[in-house]
Amino acid sequence: MLSDILKREYIKLNVECKNWEEAIKEVGIILLEHDIIEIEYIEETIKNVKELGPYIVIAKGVAMPHATGNFDGTKSGIAFVRLKNPIKFGNSDKNPVSYVFMLVTTDMESYIEGLSELSDLLQKDEFYDVMEHAERPEEIIEYIKTNEEMEIKI
Repeated sequence: MLSDILKREYIKLNVECKNWEEAIKEVGIILLEHDIIEIEYIEETIKNVKELGPYIVIAKGVAMPHATGNFDGTKSGIAFVRLKNPIKFGNSDKNPVSYVFMLVTTDMESYIEGLSELSDLLQKDEFYDVMEHAERPEEIIEYIKTNEEMEIKI
């Protein structure tokens, strides 16, 4: 579950960035500082966007940068950055980006599960409201936990 791998210290709100590369570095540094990834993961992620374009913009206003290939994390984690000022990532349909997630897991099965859970959240307007108006990281975590509890009951 996302709430198992999203910790308070993995969330930064109102981060100032000049461009999409800085945004990727900001979200990646969170996981780097917590020994989830190596610096090469961030470098590979930026390289991928330069080569393949803004495919990481997965929903309106949301980017999910990631490295491809053999770049599993040392443990699983998801970092979240809310940008103070939205940034254009080059995807005209879904620009500008305000929310950046970086999901890293130790295996592909866990990655797909985390991606699926995040995708479900991004279908909810209420989640966007929480991301936009949260004053503390705990508010985002609490919303995700509540949502997970409701999914379990169904």
